[in-house]
Amino acid sequence: MTAATAPASVHRSPRGPLTIIPVETAAEKKRFIRLPARLHADDPNWVTPLDMERNEALSPKHNPLFAHTDVQLWLAVRDGVDVGRISAQVNREATDGVGHFGMIAAEDDAELIEALFATAEAWLKARGMRESLGPFSLSINEETGLLIEGHDTPPMLMMGHDRPYLAARIEALGYDKAKDVFAYLSDITKPLPKSICTLMRRPLPDTFKLRHLSFKQYEKDIESISSIFNDAWAANWRFEPLTAADTNHLAKAMRPILNEKLVWFVDVDGEPAGFGVCLPNINEAIQDLDGKLLPFGWAKLLWRLKVKGVKTARVPLMGIRRKYATGFVGAVLPFLIIDAMRTEARKIGYTSAELSWILEDNMPMRRINEGLGGIAYKTYRIYRKAL
Repeated sequence: MTAATAPASVHRSPRGPLTIIPVETAAEKKRFIRLPARLHADDPNWVTPLDMERNEALSPKHNPLFAHTDVQLWLAVRDGVDVGRISAQVNREATDGVGHFGMIAAEDDAELIEALFATAEAWLKARGMRESLGPFSLSINEETGLLIEGHDTPPMLMMGHDRPYLAARIEALGYDKAKDVFAYLSDITKPLPKSICTLMRRPLPDTFKLRHLSFKQYEKDIESISSIFNDAWAANWRFEPLTAADTNHLAKAMRPILNEKLVWFVDVDGEPAGFGVCLPNINEAIQDLDGKLLPFGWAKLLWRLKVKGVKTARVPLMGIRRKYATGFVGAVLPFLIIDAMRTEARKIGYTSAELSWILEDNMPMRRINEGLGGIAYKTYRIYRKAL
């Protein structure tokens, strides 16, 4: 995946030679993408991501992350069978000596998982990294953390799902908790609590305008999302801003599944001050497609989204500009946006929505979710280790 690809390594054991090979060819990348489906074959809550989407996410041609990040993928092979995988990433614009690992999936074998991490750590150290942090697939703005609680339910759109044994195996290698992030699930068929309704009934200045996204000014609205996101979350732990290229990629990736009445803004004095994005939970529609859209997957997906409809949704992006985040304005804006998304989602037929992910120490956002009756039903852990 990078110009300086690491060589393969062989590990001897009583179970037979274990080879860690760098992913270099299209065929190897396909094996890398497909491996988790085999490892989760007996997991009723596993949802195989679409092969096309995963291939684009790992393509320097399609994913703007590769413009500033070196990425290496590896497969672990034993007796001709792929038994594990891992990635390592270094953001060339970062200066803190922290590299990332991610996309970890492997059979429950201590020797195998140790070999995968040793390979990724050696690659990070060779690039001057002093700490390994993850998992990120491939950045904190994509899939983040290892699922440690909530294995009994399927993952939502763009959220991870891992085998329960991985946490203990990673911790045995010297990795400690860096941070937990939560996914909150809310029943949107229930009315909002009276206290929140009372808050929202207070009169707002005439300069406030609540509106939904308009496809007629789609690029402008997506740019507003990016601008507010970068301002709202700038002080957050390990924040990575969205670049212009990221914004363009986001616009193209989201448009096919966006409903303009599920993306809401609050403008103040004509300036977008806050936003929320609600997306249909595509995972509900692709659970039995095994990652494939051909030959009939496209028809099934479109029918399930446009005709049958899905019942679940995810709110992956939300933010309020920092200058509006305090006082009455800061208290009411998130609920105005959430109420608008909930109202339109119910009209479409959604019954529940996940708001994710939320940092464990982001108490304002946690209080908002809990005030709405949301339950932290999944926990994802980010690990770190000094190299």
